[in-house]
Amino acid sequence: MNILNIAWKGIKTDFRDTRTLFFMLAFPIVLMLVLGSALSNTFGDSLPVDDLHVLYQDTSQSKNFNQFIDAAEKSGIHFQKVTEKINPKNKVKQGKYDGYVEVTPKGLQLYVNNGIQGNILQGMLTSYVDKYNIASEIMKVAPEKLESALTREKKDDFIKETSILPNKQPGSMDYYAIVITTMIVLYGAMSSSSLIVSERVRKTADRLIASPVRRSEIFIGKVLGSLVSNTVCILLVILCSKLFFKANWGDHLGMVILVLLTEIIFAVSMGIGLSFLTKTSAAPRIIIMLFVQLASFFGGAYFKIDNPTGIFKIITDLSPLTWINSAITKMIYANDLAAAIPAVTIHLTGALIFLLVAVISLQKREGL
Repeated sequence: MNILNIAWKGIKTDFRDTRTLFFMLAFPIVLMLVLGSALSNTFGDSLPVDDLHVLYQDTSQSKNFNQFIDAAEKSGIHFQKVTEKINPKNKVKQGKYDGYVEVTPKGLQLYVNNGIQGNILQGMLTSYVDKYNIASEIMKVAPEKLESALTREKKDDFIKETSILPNKQPGSMDYYAIVITTMIVLYGAMSSSSLIVSERVRKTADRLIASPVRRSEIFIGKVLGSLVSNTVCILLVILCSKLFFKANWGDHLGMVILVLLTEIIFAVSMGIGLSFLTKTSAAPRIIIMLFVQLASFFGGAYFKIDNPTGIFKIITDLSPLTWINSAITKMIYANDLAAAIPAVTIHLTGALIFLLVAVISLQKREGL
């Protein structure tokens, strides 16, 4: 019962502190919004293409190509008829136009430069030629079926494409919802580093020792209260990111929260362990701040790190945020639940080491 009372007192103290509410709730939400909105263009798989400008010459005496031009204009492909003053091939070669099309009674010829614009033109004209050839054959055999063949509904398609391994990737808001959440968990080590130290600073440590409460109960109650406070804050951050930013947390949210819980245990344990290892109250906060900043920078919390190599890869692999971000991303976008095992193992092992340091140090002290 003493443990629960101490834990409840710690939870109330944390949530009465406006700095805790701002740093653990408002700060990550604002950071998600800013980074997710400002860097949204760096996460798209699509390549923006400006309007295409094409020269053409039509000697086929047919209206079919004019119909194609009218349809292409709606897609941002602008056709300009060749005049005697223009050498179309040179204009394309100089890059002033994206392509040149010659339409003759014998067929169609396309001249383009290499690039995405040329591929777009080639694809559209190939589709046009195929459709024109089909229409010509239908006209020879059954002209009355031409319109129904060209306007056939998609539900009658004989071939349907389905991607077995869809290329799922997080968008900017999805990415920063994950990395900012895992980063803010590490900052929880700062508040936990003062759990015991604050009692010494306020001169209440002696009163606690004199009370009918064992030191083990005080220690467990402090740790439990910090774990609950940090967990509630992280759950609220996840909820806000889902509701307001529509961040994708996948179909295995329970497993994701479980992995985050092990990181919370690691962060709280690290804060308490460092508070016993150092002799001053300011030293743990300085160490934690430096550690979290380096872990965040090399763990991709501020910008996405793709395929690092050499010494930079070694450094990024040492960041605890790299482990957990990779695990959560694989669980969400690849349904790879086994990816959580390395992150959970490392977090719990690190937490155990720091807690052992704290317990051994506590036993050697006369008070707290």
